[in-house]
Amino acid sequence: MSEQVEREAMEYDVVIVGAGPSGLSAAIRLKQLAAAAGNEISVAILEKGSEVGAHILSGAVIDPSGIEQLLPNWQELGIPLETKVTRDKFVMLGPQGELDISWLPFPKWMLNHGNYIASLANVCRSLAQHAEALGVEIYPGMAASEVVYNEAGGVKGVVAGVFGIGKDGQPTADYQPGIELHAKYTMIGEGVRGSLAKQLQAKFSLAEGREPQKFGIGIKELWQIPDAAFESGLTQHTFGWPLDNATGGGSFMYHFGDNYVAIGFVLHLNYKNPWLSPFDEFQRFKTHPSIKRYLEGGKRIAYGARAITEGGAQSLPRLYFPGGVLLGCSAGMVNVPRIKGSHNAVKSGILAAEAAYSAIQDGRSGDDLIAYEETYQKSSIAKELWNVRNFKPLWSKFGTIPGLVLGGMDAMIATIFGGWSPFGTLKHGKSDADSTGLAKDYTPISYPKPDGVFSFDKLSSVFLSSTNHDENQPAHLKLSDPAVPISINLPKFGEPARLYCPAGVYEVLYDDKGENPKFQINFQNCVHCKTCDIKDPSQNINWTTPQGGDGPNYPNM
Repeated sequence: MSEQVEREAMEYDVVIVGAGPSGLSAAIRLKQLAAAAGNEISVAILEKGSEVGAHILSGAVIDPSGIEQLLPNWQELGIPLETKVTRDKFVMLGPQGELDISWLPFPKWMLNHGNYIASLANVCRSLAQHAEALGVEIYPGMAASEVVYNEAGGVKGVVAGVFGIGKDGQPTADYQPGIELHAKYTMIGEGVRGSLAKQLQAKFSLAEGREPQKFGIGIKELWQIPDAAFESGLTQHTFGWPLDNATGGGSFMYHFGDNYVAIGFVLHLNYKNPWLSPFDEFQRFKTHPSIKRYLEGGKRIAYGARAITEGGAQSLPRLYFPGGVLLGCSAGMVNVPRIKGSHNAVKSGILAAEAAYSAIQDGRSGDDLIAYEETYQKSSIAKELWNVRNFKPLWSKFGTIPGLVLGGMDAMIATIFGGWSPFGTLKHGKSDADSTGLAKDYTPISYPKPDGVFSFDKLSSVFLSSTNHDENQPAHLKLSDPAVPISINLPKFGEPARLYCPAGVYEVLYDDKGENPKFQINFQNCVHCKTCDIKDPSQNINWTTPQGGDGPNYPNM
């Protein structure tokens, strides 16, 4: 339908998709450069959330190096990096006990002293205010739903603000066709597994010659706990129970602000057992005596989930395409052993802004910003990711305990010897979808019922994410073949979508006789984690943007 629709167009020097740390930093840096030179540059940011920060979720312990580079006076500006880390704790969990391994000689770059515990959503809200004060135009609730190409096949801009498409795919009385935002350069900062980034990587073969991207799912809750259990500035990471040695993942717990505890669970999506439920593993984890003692008497006040890029240096796509670039997590700039990516996202936005500004001043537009890739290769981001490139594949190959030891040693060696590793550069091999095993080879997992105190069900959790989607719109979760879930995924894999989704979006329903299975998509529950797009073993689910500002509305996440 979009090819037949006539839309109004708005012209900008730079259009940025996504008001996350990378997109906001790019916009701020563009305005800084223009102001320093006495020039004007027009910059627009499109944000699919109802407000800036609504769809932002991270642990988050933030390395301030990116923000310090962007805004050296960030403290005076009131950027809310709330609580300085005071203590790191690392723990191996067994079914009932724990082994504190904080005494081990962890590399300095894995420790968090000098970093801050904060809400990344609130940091983005603050950066947005600063960007707008510099003249950046920010449009929340305006999902960029498709790419606009020029006659030469390069990116001309994007379409945003399409509203009023009914369930049947036809325009309703409230239909608005949206507008085209054209730009000399378009920057994609959608975050992990963004729908436009996915299309652009395929169209321009940006991942050719690279390893497949790897992912994890991060599930997070925000609690407010009593004084007796609260230790401001504490960061704790655990490995082990409830996961077995062959299943990668672990937990985080950060104490900050007004007796807040950010507690979460990260599970690597290359797990094999199709009966595994990341959500239920997280809920079970919180019932461990060593964990629930922090939560006892507390109140759960927020919930959310999102995918995390874990492929590292060898999975990074080419960062530029004709007319634009990929930023931050859209490219995959997360440092897995540090469990951090926001500082690299900010730095990528700075690098992209400087390349685009220089090109525009030279009278260029719509071409390849090769300078962005070149400066990236010389940057602290590239060095950081290169030194830890084998951490994830070693973990995947040898399991949690041996993999963590080998990965840590390898990263230390690479850091000391300028990136050299005795392993060279290891490959990831399979995608996460291809890693899924057959249902017949594994035993279904019986998870305990939630107690409503420490563990909860999916629907009450989704309620705390303030997720909302207008029901009178097409499902934004598209099936390439509607028959696949029942004809292939159910008999072969047990239809794992009903288990890996942390929001109860996917169900297999049966009639009164327990027969005639039907696949149901409750898209209204979707918290936009993108796990289904990544983990579906048949790669039959395509995550796209819903209309308007629909989705979660994360407070303080």
